Amino acid sequence: MPIVKCTHCQLEFDESVMIREKNDPSLYFCCNGCQGVYHLLKDDGLDSFYEKMGNETIAPPLRVGEDSSNFDMESFAQRYIEVNSDGFSQVNLMIEGIHCAACIWLNEKILGESDGIVEASINFTNNKAKVVWDEDTIKLSEIIDKIRSIGYNAYPYDRSESEKKATSNKRDYFLRMSIAIFASMNIMMIDVAKYAGFFSGMKEETLQLVHIAEFIFATPVLFYSGWIFFRGAYYGLKNHIVNMDFLVSSGATLTYIYSLYVLFGGGGHSYFDSVAMIITFVLVGKYLEVIGKKSAVDTMDKIKSQVPLEATVVLDGVKKVVMLDAISVGDTIEVKMGEKASVDGELISSTGTFDESSMSGESLPVEKRDGDKIFSGTINSGQVIRYKATKNYANSTLNSIVTLLEDSLASKPKIEESANEISKYFSVTILLLAVATFVGWYLYGAGFEKALIVSISVIVIACPCALALATPIASLIGISWGANRGLLFKEAKFIETFAKADTIVFDKTGTLTEGNLTIKKQSNEIETKYLAPLYALVDSSTHPVSRAIKLYLEEKYNTELESETSVPNKTRLKPSVPNLENIEQIHAQGVTATYQNRKLLGGNSKLLSSNGIDFSLESQYTLYHFAIDGEVIVSFELEDSIKDGARETIKYLTQIGTDVIMATGDHQSVASRVAKEIGIENFKSEMTPIDKANYIDKLKEQGRVVVMVGDGVNDALALSKADVAIAMGKGADVALAISDVVVLNDSLRGIKDSFVISRRTYKFIKQNLGLSLIYNVLTIPVAMAGFVIPLVAALSMSLSSLMVVGNSMRIKTTSAD
Repeated sequence: MPIVKCTHCQLEFDESVMIREKNDPSLYFCCNGCQGVYHLLKDDGLDSFYEKMGNETIAPPLRVGEDSSNFDMESFAQRYIEVNSDGFSQVNLMIEGIHCAACIWLNEKILGESDGIVEASINFTNNKAKVVWDEDTIKLSEIIDKIRSIGYNAYPYDRSESEKKATSNKRDYFLRMSIAIFASMNIMMIDVAKYAGFFSGMKEETLQLVHIAEFIFATPVLFYSGWIFFRGAYYGLKNHIVNMDFLVSSGATLTYIYSLYVLFGGGGHSYFDSVAMIITFVLVGKYLEVIGKKSAVDTMDKIKSQVPLEATVVLDGVKKVVMLDAISVGDTIEVKMGEKASVDGELISSTGTFDESSMSGESLPVEKRDGDKIFSGTINSGQVIRYKATKNYANSTLNSIVTLLEDSLASKPKIEESANEISKYFSVTILLLAVATFVGWYLYGAGFEKALIVSISVIVIACPCALALATPIASLIGISWGANRGLLFKEAKFIETFAKADTIVFDKTGTLTEGNLTIKKQSNEIETKYLAPLYALVDSSTHPVSRAIKLYLEEKYNTELESETSVPNKTRLKPSVPNLENIEQIHAQGVTATYQNRKLLGGNSKLLSSNGIDFSLESQYTLYHFAIDGEVIVSFELEDSIKDGARETIKYLTQIGTDVIMATGDHQSVASRVAKEIGIENFKSEMTPIDKANYIDKLKEQGRVVVMVGDGVNDALALSKADVAIAMGKGADVALAISDVVVLNDSLRGIKDSFVISRRTYKFIKQNLGLSLIYNVLTIPVAMAGFVIPLVAALSMSLSSLMVVGNSMRIKTTSAD
């Protein structure tokens, strides 16, 4: 294929990998970023940039190779390194090569013991490491060298690069696992003849051929599929750590060596089948972890993707495209229809509408006037507007939320720390028992061969296949069961946390209620002459209350409205809207306007009071009053209908002893009515997103395990604070991204199903762990006593795994209904 230049950056690539424009095939782009910037410049009339650039190329993103000195370059620091409030340097790195909890522990231990490193924490879900260090004591290049010295690699976190690495890692594991499974299945088929001959008799020549066939299949399993365990064991020993990798690789290697001894003339039986089984079973478990990591969505990236990479700044009438970091407070920023605001600011000399669903969860556009606040990440859904930046990117609303979420998600659950410790001590214990067994039998006078066989039997019989499969197999079945019922557990660990939950906090609007307001009551009939101005007033606003009344008027008074504004010989589907003047949106109150020199008001009681109208109406529903020249013409009571299944779900949660709490930003009277109607005794009203997050923190400080259910980004902080976060399927994208369990069908019955499935799954996980531990407690002493040869040990190990798998299959013998 020919080599062509990218139209934007002018770097050369093979034509086969380029992106071509459908409308103009002469345009080539190496990536979506270059394509987007090209069209942005062209749309703004700035495409003269390419003439000025001439034949120069735009530098590609920094690639960090094996030379760690690149990490100390100023260009790298400007792009990836931040300085925190304490004056320390901070960077996010991707750690390549991590495949178990022991890997996390090893990296954190090595980095934590290094002078100058203040903090080093690694997220097991995505292998992202947060490293904080003192630049005067240690350089980042030295930190990278330390990571590489223990067999891992590190590079600056980049979403696209990490995606490629994750895909490559998944492909590598799949290939190794596929070869292991293929070889193991063939060895098992050969074993049928081998074991039949063991009991009925088989010629030495035939047995030798069987050993050779097993050797051919077992060798690639050990040295190719099992290479990751050898690598992990090597670097663990290099740093004086005995890990699970060492246990797996040593057991398989010793078995393999002894089998070679048998193959080349030694007495006894070969155990190549044991070698293949050990590697295959553990590798399958590792691959399941890789799949989980690959499918998990990175919360921070999901939120950050709402902010554009660049913005159009207007200086002295000249437009200039700049990076976010270059925006300063006071800059004038232009945002076209469909574009996102880059930083927080105030609208200047214009009006517009913005989609703020990314912040509030409300899908309807919000009208903005001169001086109104613009939030970063919100979308301009109207005409081209300009606003003045009041914050830089680092202090913008969306970036602040990202920072709070990062701090919340950086902490590790206790179960992960416990698993690391168990993994470490289990490996050491088994190794010591095997060595003690060898020494004991050798000193007892049994000879080298007998001592070796018995010690191998100890390692093989204690190979943690059953222990390793106890949780993932049960979790996999529980997760698939949930998926069939419209539930998505993003990670298996949330099943356990969910099962232990004793408190659940619900958001109200859009979670327990439908989020669609309807008219429950109208105070009086409306005279025909007032219908047109009332309709015009509610039509001038996009607020949910106004939209609900507008739809109500269209349905109930359609005939009168049509006759008011009818046009001869023409059928109208909707009434014409009379012209209003001096329309003003009053935040959190309503709308005012002028119609035929008369003042119109439409909104809540606060709007009436602020305009000197003495009017009160007691209600447990949302109120909307319409007044003309100080006289209230009509009042509406609006309600948000309860979601189907809400009462049933709350009743179930109460019956199983879960403390159910509703937290909402609505007024106390509205919250009280909804709580009473659904059956919730404990509720909190008039709470901000920060209040909800702080409240969940207080519940956790009391030792509670808290589940939070929400649907919008206004719930994002509270969701991040909870032990388990649940987002309904129709919620905002960011809420779905940060949730741990997603109810895909948007049904509250899914919450009940989540409890049923997680509790039953966790029950079987504990059964599996109990069975595997009892198995080890009973079989290891028997093996140490010399009553088990490697053949029986391998069969026993396989049977223990099958026992765990068979028990896990019983999980779905109940119903979630």
